[in-house]
Amino acid sequence: MVCSNLVERGRISLDPSNTSSHIFDHLSDMRKRIIIVIATFLISFVICFLYVDFIYQFLTNRSGEKLTILGPTDVLTIYMRLSAWAAVAITIPFAAFQIWGFVSPALTTRERQVTLMYIPALFLLFISGAMFAYFILFPMVYQFVLGLSNNNFQLLITASDYFSFMLAFCLPFSVLFELPLVVLFLSHLGIVNPYRLAKLRKPAYFLLSIISISVTPPDIISDILVLVPLIGLYELSIGISRIVYRKKLEREQITPG
Repeated sequence: MVCSNLVERGRISLDPSNTSSHIFDHLSDMRKRIIIVIATFLISFVICFLYVDFIYQFLTNRSGEKLTILGPTDVLTIYMRLSAWAAVAITIPFAAFQIWGFVSPALTTRERQVTLMYIPALFLLFISGAMFAYFILFPMVYQFVLGLSNNNFQLLITASDYFSFMLAFCLPFSVLFELPLVVLFLSHLGIVNPYRLAKLRKPAYFLLSIISISVTPPDIISDILVLVPLIGLYELSIGISRIVYRKKLEREQITPG
């Protein structure tokens, strides 16, 4: 895709003698950027591992009790998992920037400016989704599940199960909070527009309602606390698409309808 766009815009010659050298240049650039991303992850992993106690204390504040381990190797395994999760979150914007750097030669100046804005937004929305899930959704679900025992069981919660349970809730919402950014990207490509999104409002609300009911305890307050932000994200997506669509029409000097 990058190579074809470069050819179309005259930045790569169709001379067979130069084609192979350009391909090797792109492969070399890709390898360099992949190495940078891997190095960023490894450095972030080491730093996070040095401060893993702080990460552990922060994430276990919602547990209400000390967690259990089943063997000496569990400590190292859990600390490495926590460090890896934190390192992935740190690496996301760096990886996005390297992807942007790789495809930017095939973009116009305007397209470079627009796509560059996606990088901080990508990271902020991901973190916002994780924080929403951790501070609001996870405590409700966690306490509800523990309450199902009705003192019929002696609770012995392992650290591994606790963090796996937490990740199962935080990760999907981190991805869901990227919805406005995805809609913005698709709107720039012309794949979606505000009118299509508005027509899909009812089925989208129904789908979001199913999601909120599925991941929350069976009470109306919990459902509303999750559903309202999801609906807000969808409406925000429509608003973003409307702005992009209007600007696109202005550039093309086309009137709606």
